[in-house]
Amino acid sequence: MFAGPIFSREILTAPRRIEHYAIRAGYVTLLFVLMYTIRIVTFGFQDVRNLGEIAKFGSLVFQILSIVQLSLVAFFALLFSTGNIAQEKDRQTLLIMMLTDLRDRELVLGKLFASLWLVFVLLLASAPAFFFVFLLGGTTIEQIFWSLAISAATVVAAGSWGSLVAFWREKTFQSLAIGVIGLLMFLVAVELGVWLLGDESVVGGLVAAGNPYRTLWIIIAPLDSPEGISSLHQAGEKTVLGMLMVSVVINVVTISRLRIWNPSRTLHKKIGEEDEEIDSKSRKRRTIWDQPVIWREIKTRAYGRKAIFIKLAYFVLAVLLLLSASSDSGATAIFKIVSQQGVILLALCLLSLMLINAQGVTSFTSEKDQKTLELLLMTDITPKEFIFGKIGGVIFNTKEIILIPILIVIYFAFGSFIRTESAIYFMSGFLLLTLFATTLGLHSGLSFSKSRSAIANSLGTMFFLFIGIIVFMLLLIEARSSFIQQFFGFLLFIIVGSIALYISLSYRNPSTAFVISAICLPFGTFYAMTEFLLHHTLGVCVPIVAVYGFTTYSMLVPAISEFDFALGRSSIEKG
Repeated sequence: MFAGPIFSREILTAPRRIEHYAIRAGYVTLLFVLMYTIRIVTFGFQDVRNLGEIAKFGSLVFQILSIVQLSLVAFFALLFSTGNIAQEKDRQTLLIMMLTDLRDRELVLGKLFASLWLVFVLLLASAPAFFFVFLLGGTTIEQIFWSLAISAATVVAAGSWGSLVAFWREKTFQSLAIGVIGLLMFLVAVELGVWLLGDESVVGGLVAAGNPYRTLWIIIAPLDSPEGISSLHQAGEKTVLGMLMVSVVINVVTISRLRIWNPSRTLHKKIGEEDEEIDSKSRKRRTIWDQPVIWREIKTRAYGRKAIFIKLAYFVLAVLLLLSASSDSGATAIFKIVSQQGVILLALCLLSLMLINAQGVTSFTSEKDQKTLELLLMTDITPKEFIFGKIGGVIFNTKEIILIPILIVIYFAFGSFIRTESAIYFMSGFLLLTLFATTLGLHSGLSFSKSRSAIANSLGTMFFLFIGIIVFMLLLIEARSSFIQQFFGFLLFIIVGSIALYISLSYRNPSTAFVISAICLPFGTFYAMTEFLLHHTLGVCVPIVAVYGFTTYSMLVPAISEFDFALGRSSIEKG
C-alpha cells in the first residue's frame, strides 16, 4: 500500500506471465550448472569422501556464487529501474500518469519496486541453492544470511539510483550511461576514501562499508579479516544499514524533484521563443548529406543536449582508475596473471563496450517509442542506409569512449608495460568487439517489439558474456587439473551458454548462421582464455576476431532484411 497501485498491479500481473517462471527457473538452473562446473574443474570425475575437501569445495562454491550474484542483481536492478522509467518518458506516458491523482511518493516508489520485483524474486529463488551449499560444509547460516542481505540492500540502492537518473534525464541512453558510470564512480570514490582515511580508522571503516564487494569479501572469507568470524555481524550490519540510508536519501530527492524535472523544461517554451528559434534556424540552412540517417546521427542532438557530460564522467573515471594504479609502486599482479594496470584497462574496455551497446540499442528503440520509425515508410531510405547509418552514428557519438582505452594501450606500449605486438592485437580485438557491441544493440532493437525487453536482452547478453569470461578465468586459475579435464568441466557450462546465446540471437529470425555463432562463440572464447593464460598473444586475437566477427556478420544480414519486414516493405518486385 505504501508504494501505491503501480506496485500492486505488478504483483498481480507478474505471476500471470510465463516469463516470470522461466526466468526464475533458468536462474536457479544456472546456479546449479555453475556448481557442477566448479565440482568437475576442482575434483574431476573422481569420488571425494574426505570431509575436509568437501568443506573446502563448499566454501569455494559459496564465494563464487556470492560474488556472481551480487554483480548480477546490482546490474539488473540498475538496468530494470532505469529502463522502465525511461520507456515511460520516451512514450510520453509518464505525463499521463502525472495527471492522475497518484501522489509523487506512489509514482516514484511504485515504479521503483515494480521494476525491482523480478530481481527480488530471483534473490528469494536463489536462497535454497545457497542453503544447499551449506550442507557441503565450509559455510555458516550467518554467512549465507548476510550475503543475501547485502545483495538485497544493494538492489534497493542501485535501483534507487537508476530511478533518480531516469526521472532526471530525458534520453534513455543518457539515463543508462549516467547510471552505470555513476555506480562505478561511487565504488571508486569509496576506495579512494578508504585509501586516504585508512580502513582502521572510524571514519574510514564507515566509508569502507559503502562498497558492498569489500564487505562481501569479509563475509565469504572471514579468516582473511583481522577480527575473524566476529566481524561478520558488524560488517554486514553497517553495509546493509548504510545502503538502505543511501536509498532513502536518493528516493527523498527523487520525490521532491519529480514535478520540477518532469515535464521537461523543453515543453515549456513560449511561443515567442519558438518563433525566434525557428527564425534563427531558417537563416542558417544546413545541407543534408546524401545519407540522411548518418547525417541525423552526427549533426543533430538526437541523444540529448548534454551527452558531453557522459564522456567527461567517463574520462574522470579513467583518470581516477589510472591514479589508483600508479599509487601502488609495487604493482603486484592480480591472480599472478594480470597486472594491476591490465585489470584497470580491462575494466575500462568492458565499460566502453557496455556504453556502446547501450547507445546501439537505444538508437533504435528511441525511434520506435517516439513514433519516428513509422515515418521511414514514406521515404526511400534503403535498409543498408538505415543500418549502416545507425552503426556509423553510434561509433561517431562514442568515439571518445573508444579512443580513451586505445590511447591508454598506446601509452602502456611506450612505457614498456606491454609489448608492441600485444598492443596491436589488443586494439584489433577491441575494435572488433566495438562493432559487435553496436550490432548486437541494433539486432536486439529489431528483434524485440518492446523497448524494455530489447534493452534488457542486449545489455544482459553483454553482461553475461563478461561475467562468464571472469568466472572462467577464476576457475581456470583455481583448478590444478589437466586441460582435458578442465575442458570437460566447462563443457556443460559452455553448452548452457550456447543455448542461451542462440535464444537471444534468434528470438525472431532463427537461422543456421545463428546456430553456428551460438556454438562457436563460447568455445572460441574459452580457447582464447586458455591461450591468454599460456601468454600466447596471437592465439587470443585470432579466435576472438574470428568468432565475434562471424557473429557480427550473422546479425547484420537479418538486421537488413528484418528492417524491410518491420517497415511493412517487400523485397519482391511488383510486376
